[in-house]
Amino acid sequence: MTTGRYVSDLDEGDVLGPVEYTISRFVIREYAHAVELHEDCFQHKNGQIAPPTMVHLDKLRLYKHACPAGTGPHARVHVEYDATIHAPVPAEARLKIEGRVSSRYLKRGRDYVHMEIEMRLAETNALLVSYRDTVILSYKGEEKEGNRANG
Repeated sequence: MTTGRYVSDLDEGDVLGPVEYTISRFVIREYAHAVELHEDCFQHKNGQIAPPTMVHLDKLRLYKHACPAGTGPHARVHVEYDATIHAPVPAEARLKIEGRVSSRYLKRGRDYVHMEIEMRLAETNALLVSYRDTVILSYKGEEKEGNRANG
């Protein structure tokens, strides 16, 4: 399933996953606590669902599986994301996530990568979350004439 050595190796058309896992009540509760979401729907057993922003962790899960060497020599900067919640994500559900690099381009010395992720129920394939994400992989500033001479 390896796509690239590093996250910075990802290119347009690369597919990450699918990866299946069970989302536990404990992880939902702890994540909700960490981001200060104290509503009952995230904390209690009856009807517990995952917070909408938990999909960010799925991007990291896909990176871990598709890019075994980690982030790479260049840091990532998360620029923006957009998520459409089609249905609540229930606790203890078996989930399937898959991502696709929809584009990668250079703009003003920076590598931009757009990725689309879908989260589905593994059993029925019902779509729960559609997630779109943009990151900047690196910044390659222009060298100034004086800097080259100074080495």
